[in-house]
Amino acid sequence: MAPLLSVLDLVNKVDGFPHPERDPKRYSEEMKRLYTFVWTDSEGMFPIGYVPLSVLEALEKTPEDIRGPMKIDHDARTIRLFQEPATEEKRSQLVAQLAAHWRQNQTFKILKGWRDELFPVYGRKGELLFSVERVAVGLFGFARYGIHMTAFIRHNDDKSRYDFRIWVPRRAANKSTYPGMLDNTAAGGLATGEDPFECAVREADEEATLPEDFMRKHLKETGTITYIYITDERAGGEPGWIYPECQWVYDLELPADGSITPRPKDGEVESFSLRTVEEVQEQLAQGLWKPNCAMVMLDFLARHGILTPENEPHYDELCAKSHRFIEFPGPHWPQWQHASPPERKA
Repeated sequence: MAPLLSVLDLVNKVDGFPHPERDPKRYSEEMKRLYTFVWTDSEGMFPIGYVPLSVLEALEKTPEDIRGPMKIDHDARTIRLFQEPATEEKRSQLVAQLAAHWRQNQTFKILKGWRDELFPVYGRKGELLFSVERVAVGLFGFARYGIHMTAFIRHNDDKSRYDFRIWVPRRAANKSTYPGMLDNTAAGGLATGEDPFECAVREADEEATLPEDFMRKHLKETGTITYIYITDERAGGEPGWIYPECQWVYDLELPADGSITPRPKDGEVESFSLRTVEEVQEQLAQGLWKPNCAMVMLDFLARHGILTPENEPHYDELCAKSHRFIEFPGPHWPQWQHASPPERKA
């Protein structure tokens, strides 16, 4: 039997990229396999991603007429790419051309999961630099965005110390990523130009059959969590891709009488079960939850006063690692938090 995981174990699995100040030795080692993807605007150069050496090698082998002009500084370990087309539309076309070329040539296994969904990459002034196929984001270590929602009911009985129970889905066994693991009630990636609230309403319908009118009246945004994740083999494709992520987190209280309950709809979810807090904590400790969903659930337990500085020795680490500063620009930056997607687009 595998040892039980602590809260610190769980958050370290999600925010796994070493911090340059807290763990400079590991950070230095990690950066040996990476080049920083940089962008230049009127104010100078700034980072927008991390490029593994395997991707850099593939870029060097790819004809320029497919990938566009590329500038590599081996001393500074930086790479500039997709910069020269003058418009966001042209840049996005160039990125798509490169990703399609690699997909056709089976350059990276991760591209087998092609989704035909475009994710945004932002500049530091809030402008949309370009969009990229969802599964190709990890090739360049760009930041990605999503929503996670936890649905619960108020319920009192002698089976739990707490007055609510949580709706927990099990991911379908045939999913390409983290099959059969436990998840948040509804979750999904945020496409280019998509509003987080609207994304949450859509995902709740698609994954959990929750009615739109109820969602719009009762869904509550609670903030964001941010971290830098390094994938393992369960994520699909090669392990070791780096994902700086920002997730908008929502709570949804459902009627205790069971008149509205989540039900599978689009095949992403195998089943839903109503769990006590203690059962959820046991599942987390057993490693049954998809890693970043575990982080969202720990945040839920902290916000609802179940995990506190008094009863959780790693409470401070949970707070720090679930709200990590990500240097790549995007809506996770505090000055962007209240901007709508149209204001963030070019």
